[in-house]
Amino acid sequence: MSFCLRLKKNHCVETENLIWQRLDSLGVVPGTSLYFQGVRVRKSRPVLGFDIACKWKRNYQGLKVKDAWFILTDLGSLPVAIAAYKKRMGIEEMFRDCKTGGYNLEGSGLKGDRLIKIILLMALVYSSAIFQGTEIQKKQVQKYVSRRKDKRQKYRRRSIFGIGQDGEEWVNYLDRYSLEVQELMKLTRNKRRFYQQGIRAATLIRSSS
Repeated sequence: MSFCLRLKKNHCVETENLIWQRLDSLGVVPGTSLYFQGVRVRKSRPVLGFDIACKWKRNYQGLKVKDAWFILTDLGSLPVAIAAYKKRMGIEEMFRDCKTGGYNLEGSGLKGDRLIKIILLMALVYSSAIFQGTEIQKKQVQKYVSRRKDKRQKYRRRSIFGIGQDGEEWVNYLDRYSLEVQELMKLTRNKRRFYQQGIRAATLIRSSS
């Protein structure tokens, strides 16, 4: 089984015979990458025979990447190692969504068969939220369900799971208070165009459920 393990930047690698360098002194800067094959890693109790993929994403549109990635791997090439390590991001997002960032599974206190049952149920509703969030993004109506907080951002920073959840809550809210909202629109007719745009967006979201 292959692996990709993130190393701390203060780990050392043997770049030449008996010459050790810290990973953060290898000269990797934003927009560059390096790949070492079959090197020794960690000066104390060294590990031999694995590769190190080094990559620092370039800065883009004012967004700065704080640190480089230093990845211990046996996958054999830089592109394969980076692609494999990127999958970790999606896995961590899923864990967050299932824990305190979403369903709060750890707060249930369940064990054994009850825990298995709640995980199965959670997998179903989680999949539904992901499908819903994906469709909302495809139809480009996420701005109605996830309001931006920073004027410089086009949309609020929200995961696909979060967009799916927000979309369902927003549509249910519109259905529950439709009469009240219509009465309010009579008092603010200058906002009616925006209200109609929101209703069209809600119709698109309902059609993807």
